[in-house]
Amino acid sequence: MSGVFINLAYLLASVLFILGLKGLTHPRTAVRGNLLGAIGMLIAVAVTLLDQRILDFSMILVGLVIGAAIGAVMAVRVQMTSMPQMVALLNGFGGAGSLLVAGAELMTGAEQSATSAAALPLQVTLIAAAASGLIGAVTFWGSLVAFGKLEGFLKDIRLTGQQAFNAILAVIVLALSGWLIYDPTTLWVYWAIVGVSSVLGLSLVFPIGGADMPVVIALLNSYSGLAAASTGFVLGNNALIITGSLVGASGIILTNIMCKAMNRSLINVLFGVWVPSDSAGSADDVYAGKVKAASAEELGMLLETARRVVIVPGYGMAVAQAQHAVRDLVNLLEQRGADVEFAIHPVAGRMPGHMNVLLAEADIPYDKLKEMDEINPSFEQTDVAIVIGANDVVNPVARTNPSSPIAGMPILNVDKARSIVVIKRSLSPGFAGIPNPLFAADNTLMMFSDAKKGAMDLVTALKEA
Repeated sequence: MSGVFINLAYLLASVLFILGLKGLTHPRTAVRGNLLGAIGMLIAVAVTLLDQRILDFSMILVGLVIGAAIGAVMAVRVQMTSMPQMVALLNGFGGAGSLLVAGAELMTGAEQSATSAAALPLQVTLIAAAASGLIGAVTFWGSLVAFGKLEGFLKDIRLTGQQAFNAILAVIVLALSGWLIYDPTTLWVYWAIVGVSSVLGLSLVFPIGGADMPVVIALLNSYSGLAAASTGFVLGNNALIITGSLVGASGIILTNIMCKAMNRSLINVLFGVWVPSDSAGSADDVYAGKVKAASAEELGMLLETARRVVIVPGYGMAVAQAQHAVRDLVNLLEQRGADVEFAIHPVAGRMPGHMNVLLAEADIPYDKLKEMDEINPSFEQTDVAIVIGANDVVNPVARTNPSSPIAGMPILNVDKARSIVVIKRSLSPGFAGIPNPLFAADNTLMMFSDAKKGAMDLVTALKEA
């Protein structure tokens, strides 16, 4: 293929990627945006393969079949509640793929690179390769740790002097990178960079708490894009450079949005700085003798007279797959003349947009989903706020206790509603690991139940009422 045709195809693919990202900004255009992005990737992959005449396409077809089979199984079997874990794995695979491709390119092109007269391009290639090895290894192992923490079989590991240890690893990686650039014939140095960076990836993510895992996943997503862009420079592939840059930039933007929503410093998250929760108070002090449990029948009578109801979904609703039962409750309340809306916190669940997707699955109109800044001023005029499986995002301690781990975190002002109904299986804490005084407030009634069963019981109670 001519270079002009290839670059035009890459340009078309890049435009489709940008239009795809633009489409993903709104639910009405999300499907079209996803399709445009997929078409762009198909064009980029097809043109790249056809341009390489020496490839063994039989092996490529084998890889395509195996990869498509694994992807199809994951798409069908992975639940929406496990989507953050799958995203973490995909980020990791992207990082691993980038470092392996960059390493293979160095190995196959070592002799030509060493004897090349174009000194500047060679140095740029080696710098990009070192960056790909560093970022790709950190992304891969960091993503595996994030996956393990979200699945619950890995715990936080905080060691004395961990920040100093990370700094030493970073210095070693930089020294090895300088060695590789100075002497490109020493290819083992590249794999040494990958090895030390792997340890760095583990050490960076192990101490980060579960509450910050959504931010970490967004950050690792950005890393995977940067690793791909670096590999694009190694290969001289414009499409890979553009695609990786788009992923890297969008990941950083998302990470920044989530940090603001959780009142967390990106530096603290990045380096695993932990904020102790000793000042949060014990659960016995917060809850003892103050929690009021209510039956579905009692709550049905409360909802029967409500004119304005705001529902706050959280991770508990996602775990219980309760969105369809919640939709039935909304339909019944509206039939009785109530105005019902949903209050969506930016980090409700485990990823931005988690609740939006679940509620869209249940055909709940998107205009009923209100973002935090839009819904907060109206809680004082709300008759009943129903909290379904949410915890930290409605904890008033964020406003009242400046020494709390979540102090300053923007929350949904549920405590200002006239009456509050909390559907939750127990009084167990959320990601932040602290008790929630909202559950013991004078205007709160607790319904201890699975989110799906609780919503269904409320529907039954309303019908009987």
